[in-house]
Amino acid sequence: MKNLIIRYWTNVSENMGKLWIWALIFLLSAGFSTVSAQQKVADESGTFFLKDMQEIVLLNHPVIKQAGLLSKGAQARVIQSLGNFDPAIMASFSRKLFGGTEYYNHWNSELKVPLWLAGADLKVGYDRNVGVYNNPETKTSNTGLSGIGLSLPLGQGFLIDARRSTLRQAKIMVGYAEAEKVAQINTVWLTAIKDYWTWYFKAQQHQFMMEGVFLAEKRFKALREQVILGDKPPIDSVEASITVQDRRVQLQKAEVELNNSRLLLSNHLWNSEGEPMELPTKAKPENDWKNLQITNIPQLDSLVLVAAEVHPQVLKMRSEQAKLGVEEQYRRELLKPKLNLKGSFLAGRRDFGYVPDGYDFRLANYKVGIDFSFPLFLREERGKLREVRIQQAEVAYGLQQTGREIQTGVVTAFNELKAYQGQLELQTRNLASQQILVKGESQKFELGESNLFLINTRETKLIDMQIKRAEFFSDFQKAIAEVYYRAGKKIVY
Repeated sequence: MKNLIIRYWTNVSENMGKLWIWALIFLLSAGFSTVSAQQKVADESGTFFLKDMQEIVLLNHPVIKQAGLLSKGAQARVIQSLGNFDPAIMASFSRKLFGGTEYYNHWNSELKVPLWLAGADLKVGYDRNVGVYNNPETKTSNTGLSGIGLSLPLGQGFLIDARRSTLRQAKIMVGYAEAEKVAQINTVWLTAIKDYWTWYFKAQQHQFMMEGVFLAEKRFKALREQVILGDKPPIDSVEASITVQDRRVQLQKAEVELNNSRLLLSNHLWNSEGEPMELPTKAKPENDWKNLQITNIPQLDSLVLVAAEVHPQVLKMRSEQAKLGVEEQYRRELLKPKLNLKGSFLAGRRDFGYVPDGYDFRLANYKVGIDFSFPLFLREERGKLREVRIQQAEVAYGLQQTGREIQTGVVTAFNELKAYQGQLELQTRNLASQQILVKGESQKFELGESNLFLINTRETKLIDMQIKRAEFFSDFQKAIAEVYYRAGKKIVY
C-alpha cells in the first residue's frame, strides 16, 4: 500500500512538473509575441518616427477604415440606381377548361429594356390568346402575335426622368462621400499628430528633469564630502539635499505625465489584424529638432488657394449644389404635360420560319397609342420646385460663409504658426545664453567665488528654459499640422 501511494504522488509530481513547463513555455511565447509586436512600433534604436506612426495610423486605424466605407456605400447606391435601367422580363399564363370546352388560353410575355436616351423603353413581346370565349380585340391565331416597339415620352420625362435623376444624384454623392472620407481621415491624423508631439514634449521634459536630478545628486555628494572634511558648512549640504528632493518630486510628476501621454498616443496604434498595439515603454520620439524645425512650413497664399478649391467642407457643399441642380432640373421637367407615344410593329411569327408577307413585320402591321395628362394648377410641382430653389439658396449662402470661415481659419492658424516659430527661435537664443551663464557660474562655484544658491538658481532656470523650448517646439509642430488641417490637406512626413 505504501508503494502504491509513493508511485501515485510520483506520477502527480511528474504531471505537475509537465504542466508548469508548458505554462512557462506559453508565458514565454506570449512575452515574445508582445515584444515582437512592440518591435514593429519602434526601430532598433527605440525611436518611433512620426512617418512610421503615419503608416500605422493610415493603414490600420478603425475610424479610417470606417471612413473608407463611405465611398463604398456611395458606389453601392450608384449600382442600386443603375437597377432602374435593368432589362426586365414579364410573363403570365392563364387557362380555363370546363365541360370539354376551352374557354381561354392566355400567354402574355414581354421584355422591357429601359433606354437612357429620351427616357424611352424598348419592348419586345409575344402574346397568344386563344379559346372559345375571348375578347375579339385581343384574340390571336394559334401561332400567336409578336411585337417590337418603343414607349417614348414626348413631354414630361423627355429630357430627364426619375431614374436618370436618381442615377445622376447618386454619382454626385460619390464625390460627397470622398470629401467626407478625407475630412474624417484629416481629423484622426491631426489628433494623432498632436498626441505625438505632446508625447515628445513630455519625453523631453522627463529627460531634462532626469538630468537635473543627476546634477543635483552629484553636487550633493560632492558637498557632503566637503562638509565631512570641513571645507563647507553643513547648511550647504542641507540646501543641496532639499534641491535633490524637490527635483525628484518634479521628476516623478514628469514621469506620470510621460506615461499618460504614451498611453494616449497608443490609442491610435492598431495592427493589421485590428488588434490594439501599445507603445513600448522604452520607445522614444524623434529628436532631430533642428531638421524638423525647417521642414513642412507651408506658404500662406498657396494654402488659401488650396483651401478654397479642395477643402472637404467646400467639396461637400459643392456636391450638394450639384445634387440640387439635378433635382431642380427634374422638378422643372415635371411642370410639362405628360405625352407618351407607344408603338409596336406586329407579326404573326414566333420563329424564323416562313410567314406570309401580310402577317410579317411591315409598316401595315402596327399598334400605336398616345397617353396625355396634365394637372391644371400644378400646385404640387410648383411647390416642390420652390422648395428645391430655397435649398439651393441656403447651400449657396452657406458656401459663402464656409469659404470665409475656412480662409479665416487658415490665416489664423498660420499666424499662430509664425508666432510659435518666432518664440522658438528667441527661446533657442536665450537658452544658449543661459547655458553660458550656468557654465560660468559652475566654474566660479568650483573656485569658491560663488555659492550654492546661485548655481541652483541658474541651473533650475536652465532646466525650465530647456523644457519651455521643447514646449514651443511641440506647439510649433502642432501648429504646422493645424494649418494643413484648416486648409483641408493632410500633412505628410
